[in-house]
Amino acid sequence: MIDSIQIADSIKTAIDTAMASSNGPNNFNQLTFNLDNISKGDGILITVVGYVVVFLSLLFLYVAFNQISKFLMGRTRKKLKASGESENNNIGVSGEVNAAISMALHLYFEEAHDFENTVLTIKKVKKPYSPWSSKIYGLRQFPRK
Repeated sequence: MIDSIQIADSIKTAIDTAMASSNGPNNFNQLTFNLDNISKGDGILITVVGYVVVFLSLLFLYVAFNQISKFLMGRTRKKLKASGESENNNIGVSGEVNAAISMALHLYFEEAHDFENTVLTIKKVKKPYSPWSSKIYGLRQFPRK
């Protein structure tokens, strides 16, 4: 019963709005925004549910990726113990090795290595000095007045 009253009221409002807008172009100034209409409807509820879903999914992804990395590191440590190597060794790889591996994988999957006869090298380039990014000009001393 209540739903049919709300639907009839909505239809009546839509008809009244259509009739008012057909009277002339100056009726655009009569449109108003009322905050009470939002609280009566489901706008705030939908917004809150949307935020909760997004934050819960981000939390789930964070926990999932964190647990996957812990699982993989534990598996690697087990393999190192089984092979007799010490656990104190650094398992990580340097940036140059990662760059070389990623370049090799890229060339392999793109099959560009079949057409090249040259040797690709990766050179480490140092950043030039720039006073704009220098840390020595930070506010370590008190400013003088």
